[in-house]
This record gives sequence, structure tokens and C-alpha cells, in this order.
Amino acid sequence: MNRFLFISLLLLAGLSACAQTEPKKTKQPPMEDSTVKNNPTLPATEIATLANGCFWCTEAIFTSLEGVIQVTSGYTGGKVKNPTYKEVCSGLTGHAECLQIVYDPSKIRFEELLEVFWETHDPTTLNRQGNDIGTQYRSAIFYHTEEQKEKSIRFKEELNKSGAFDKPIVTEITAFDLFYPAEDYHQQYFEMNGDSNPYCQLVVRPKVEKFRKVFKDKLKKD
Repeated sequence: MNRFLFISLLLLAGLSACAQTEPKKTKQPPMEDSTVKNNPTLPATEIATLANGCFWCTEAIFTSLEGVIQVTSGYTGGKVKNPTYKEVCSGLTGHAECLQIVYDPSKIRFEELLEVFWETHDPTTLNRQGNDIGTQYRSAIFYHTEEQKEKSIRFKEELNKSGAFDKPIVTEITAFDLFYPAEDYHQQYFEMNGDSNPYCQLVVRPKVEKFRKVFKDKLKKD
């Protein structure tokens, strides 16, 4: 496995995603596995739910992967129903900003998603990614099956044993419950705001560009 290259990028800019202006938008209902998994218009798919910092950054990364069909930014792992972005940013709801990833396992394996997951954030900082601080930015894997759970635990153990990071990995591995899609304006945020939002320019763009260089063999073909 390649040496982890992105940790320093998370410390580049003194900007926090939650500090950005929040338009008022309506919320979507919570999604369970069947919402997208049983869609007859999709090939045989599986779902991964991953949290590795601000979803403005992470959505742009996973959307680019060959075999990933749909990526939705949202919230999971909390105790409040139908949380808003403002509520999640308070750190009081217990939710993590995360991605619901629908993928074709014949084109990309769950282990490959985990590789991208761990190489594109710092899983050793508790409740923090760079200048984004709070439980909503925790590193977490919300597994949908026992197989996902076992693979996640084994991958984490192997990383710790290998010394890939200077400190122990604090990534939470817990069972998936409910996923609440984030407000509409959060979806495809980097694609829509990459040239105008300072956070996107200083934090998201360098991270995405670095990711595309390291994982160029896994990207969707134009």
C-alpha cells in the first residue's frame, strides 16, 4: 500500500466547512438500505457508508471512482431525527457527516473503497480533520453487513500493525442505522462551487487533485 499522502493537506487552510454560509433548504427523508439497493434501474449493487471529514471533500473523491454509481452526502450515527446541517455542525446531535455510496462490486471491491477512505484523511485524530473540529467530523465506517464489519476491522488492524501512521487509528466501526441525506445544496458541492467557494479552492481542490494522481488507475474513464 502506498504511503499516506494527504494528512498535511488537511492542515493547509484556516477554514472550516461549518463556518461557511448556510442557505435554508428543505430536508430529505431518511434512507435505509432498500431505498437505493432495490432500484431496478441499477445493476446489482452494494452500499458503503463512510465518514472521513467534511462531505464537500469526500463526495468529490468517491464520485470519481470507477464502479461507484451514486454518492449522497448526509448524516448518520446520531440520535436526533431529521437533523439539519446547522444542528449537525453544533456537534450535539451525535451525527457524523458521511457519504452513502452505491457501488458495483463487480467493478470495485469494498476493500478498494476502504483503501481510498484511509488514504484520503487522517484516521488518528479524534473528532477532527484539519481545521474541521467536532464529533461530526469523526472517522467512521458504518457497516451494512457482517462481511463489511470483518473486512473493516481486519484492514484497521493491519494498518496499525504496519505502522502506516505514527499514531493509533481511532476510526469508529459500528453498525449502520439510518442515513439522512443532507440538504440539496450540499449534493455535488465541489462540482457546483469549486471555483467560487474559498474552502473548496484552498482545501477541497488540492485534496481532490492529489487523490486523482495517486488513484489514477481507479478513476472513471472520460
